[in-house]
Amino acid sequence: MTDQGPDACETDQLADVPVDDRPRHIAIIMDGNGRWAQNKGLPRIEGHRHGVNTVRMISETATELKIAAITLYCLSSENWKRPQAELDFLMHLLEQYLIEERRTIMDQGLRLKIIGRRDRLPEDVLTEMDRTLQMSANNAGTELVLAIDYGGRDEITKVTRDIASEVAAGTLELDAVDENTINSRLYTADLPEVDLLIRSGGDMRVSNFLLWQISYSEIWITEKSWPEFTRQDFLNAIREFHSRQRRFGGLNVNE
Repeated sequence: MTDQGPDACETDQLADVPVDDRPRHIAIIMDGNGRWAQNKGLPRIEGHRHGVNTVRMISETATELKIAAITLYCLSSENWKRPQAELDFLMHLLEQYLIEERRTIMDQGLRLKIIGRRDRLPEDVLTEMDRTLQMSANNAGTELVLAIDYGGRDEITKVTRDIASEVAAGTLELDAVDENTINSRLYTADLPEVDLLIRSGGDMRVSNFLLWQISYSEIWITEKSWPEFTRQDFLNAIREFHSRQRRFGGLNVNE
């Protein structure tokens, strides 16, 4: 389902959608930064710069709507194949974001969480990341999860190795390994299940993002690139989520 057709969101604050009927955890594939910039005759890096403004707007809106967690796909494990100049800018932008957004994070009561690998990130980025993580650790608002150098297959491989090591060491019985065993070892173990996956940019794929966690997520796709994604688009996605019947493999009672 995409955002085509009339605007489905009638109220700016979704007052008629109870908090308990909103998604608890929203994951977002923030696609289209580079294409947006190129379409405007700008360098690709300008798309990433403008995309930060959308991130700020989404975190503010999620806080207002009392969403428990939002997970943003910032850098995939495959993105290291991009030109070095673009990667250098992305690292600079990430470091800048971690510094400049601290006041906003604290004012909104956001609790920052980072998922993905750390070993390939520059030391200066890791330093600012850890400072912001520590500063926001006791906040009680929306959990702002940044997926950085993250890949779903890489995460599942890591969990599999960890479980295999525990079984080999005799600290975990093979017969005790089930879905809960895997869930408890994922980066997102302390977060609610992903209820809604949003993708900007129009592509119809999940791009190795939270492969285990989105098994029963509702999916909402917009043709808009991430820098042009609006608050209204975010509200529309939540409203459509509210309108869907989630069966989780079962049947609706009326069918």
